[in-house]
Amino acid sequence: MSFTQRNHYVPQWYQRRFLPAGVFKFHFLDLQPAKVTNEKTTHSRRHLLHWGPKRCFYFPNLYTIKLGNYASDFLEKRFFGPIDAKGEKAVEFMANYRIDNFSGEAFQALMTYMDAQRLRTPRGLDWLRTVLRVHDHNSLLVGLQAAQYFHTTMWTEAEWEIVRATKTPTKFLISDGPVTFYNHKVFPLSPKYPYPLDADVRQVGTRTIFPLGLDRCLILTHSQFLREPDVNPTRMRTNARGFDRAFFDLRKIQTDRELDEDEVLRINYIIKRRATRYLAAANVDWLFPERTLKNQNWSKLDDDWFLWPNPYKVTFSGGMVIGYNDGSSYATDEYGRRPFQKDYNDEKQRDREFRAAQETKLAWARKRQNRSIARNYNDFNDAADRILAADLKQLQKTSR
Repeated sequence: MSFTQRNHYVPQWYQRRFLPAGVFKFHFLDLQPAKVTNEKTTHSRRHLLHWGPKRCFYFPNLYTIKLGNYASDFLEKRFFGPIDAKGEKAVEFMANYRIDNFSGEAFQALMTYMDAQRLRTPRGLDWLRTVLRVHDHNSLLVGLQAAQYFHTTMWTEAEWEIVRATKTPTKFLISDGPVTFYNHKVFPLSPKYPYPLDADVRQVGTRTIFPLGLDRCLILTHSQFLREPDVNPTRMRTNARGFDRAFFDLRKIQTDRELDEDEVLRINYIIKRRATRYLAAANVDWLFPERTLKNQNWSKLDDDWFLWPNPYKVTFSGGMVIGYNDGSSYATDEYGRRPFQKDYNDEKQRDREFRAAQETKLAWARKRQNRSIARNYNDFNDAADRILAADLKQLQKTSR
């Protein structure tokens, strides 16, 4: 087999999801074009190029392991290869997810792919190098494999929504960091979070934004943030952790909400501000959301809670107990705490959050009146919609 030197840290199959039918090249934006110096002048390279997926988002020998004169592309072919093969199918499945079409296998494959995608980029590798305190490239690549599944526990315990941009002229961008974290109190270029640091997935107010293609985007939000939106968003979520078992109910995924143009622009603006260097889009205008975006204040981008799933369709659940055929069992509360942990089933916390969650629903209803509403499995029983309609009717009466 041929040796792979051109390592795409954003796979070509994923890039092609952002090209409409009949379009084969991106408008590719370099936010930091290199300077070229000759004997007489210094000039910057072109910042805007017209390239296909083969030339975008790659770095030579990014995943090559070297031992003396020996080089191996094992990581590209044997580690990322299976992840990408399953991930491609999983991304397609989730982009077209239906409330009557569940697949635990696709969910697992998507989690594995997203986790690898977050870490495999140049910025992700620099972050991992900082966290692991390693200096040589081989040790970093070993650490990359060991860090697999770091994010999946927090993502599995989050609330999921797949939003749409099928009715807007602007579609989603692709960046050199496709799995984007947004926390409205963790600002781009903040001295407190210098490169390669970023918002932490374990922080209660951190959202994960992952475009699934031109007109679909996955948004993950911590349940605790939905329950208590006034909590410090940079505080660690209750029992924040990685590499732990977690359970997910595929029926709770929310779908079918259509974003408006300004909301798509805001997502693209977040993606652009969190990009390290490169962006790509099928339409050159999509690369510059700041030109038409009304509000560019980072801390206020989600003031109308457009990144929120519908809280009326988020079950205020407690814990769960699972029994196995061998007679053993496994129990956790809603934050993954086990019976042997001190704060397991903290009733005071649950009571406080329940009261706050009811107020949060009303606040969300005020902010999101007359906007597109998401659906989930519970729409087979429209109780949540009836409660929302009743609350909106009452809000209209009290506002007169």
